[in-house]
Amino acid sequence: MADRITGILTPNITPVDAAGRIDEERLRGYVDWLIDRGVDGIYPNGSTGEFVRFTAEERRRIVQIVVEQADGRVPVLAGAAEANVKATIEACNAYGDMGVRAVAIVAPFYYRLTSEGVYAYFREIAEHVSVDVTLYNIPLFASPIDVETVIRLASEFPRVIGIKDSSGDLPNMMRMISAIRPMRDDFSFLTGWDAALAPMLIAGADGGTNATSGVVPELTRAVHRNVITGNHQEAMRLQYQLLPLFDAMISLGEFPEGFRAGARSRGWNLGPGRVPLSEQQRDAVARTQREIDALVSEVAGLDESVALPPETIEQIVQRVMRQLGSP
Repeated sequence: MADRITGILTPNITPVDAAGRIDEERLRGYVDWLIDRGVDGIYPNGSTGEFVRFTAEERRRIVQIVVEQADGRVPVLAGAAEANVKATIEACNAYGDMGVRAVAIVAPFYYRLTSEGVYAYFREIAEHVSVDVTLYNIPLFASPIDVETVIRLASEFPRVIGIKDSSGDLPNMMRMISAIRPMRDDFSFLTGWDAALAPMLIAGADGGTNATSGVVPELTRAVHRNVITGNHQEAMRLQYQLLPLFDAMISLGEFPEGFRAGARSRGWNLGPGRVPLSEQQRDAVARTQREIDALVSEVAGLDESVALPPETIEQIVQRVMRQLGSP
């Protein structure tokens, strides 16, 4: 029986160059930087990686690069959702051949399915893949995976080895843990909602797939490690440092622009993303950069390289507009 997936796994931003292509060299460097700062795994092709904005071929290349660069130092949990079940199964098996620890699959999106439809979708996948599967519940964007369906899948299919839940629903996480843990000690519970990281871990979750860990991996790691060692008071103190930064980044414009801004605060210009921005949006990103810079510089556990030079807001706007590719 394989060990549970635990710790903080980073749903990495996908760097792109000025032409909108995957910036492979920068992606490799970013993976090294995250691992050097203590993340427990990398999660390519997640929501923060804008998986729906890349082609199937590009998604495979992203996973290949991450697996190669991780080189066994940390496990890779690869997002494998495609537009239909056949393509998803093909992606799962391709990533399994590349050496990922497991795949994460969001429930079908666009067309809303009933609970029975969600069950049938994951049953088909579980019966035809050669790699372990984690369910990905993100009801904001896809058909919800309710507690009863998770319990049903966990009890029937050994290949279903965990869930990443981005609903932030703590009682539902507790219901899943209480029902599944006694029958499946190998089943992993991961939270994808950064605002509830410490409470979820204290309640029994094994880890998190948190976008904020792509900006301040030291802080999310510290939250996790303090819960593991039983220092819940310190974990909650750090959670209250994490919260305003997460709120600032997730509320900024088109997701995940706020997290790209956070990466810039750490010296990583990961490109403008795949969605065009209006001049008003570019200006909003640039002006909010100052707030995000300040929040990043204040959080615990960061080294001196985070210290930012004094800038006027006009200088910040000019700097970020250049990084966003504005003429």
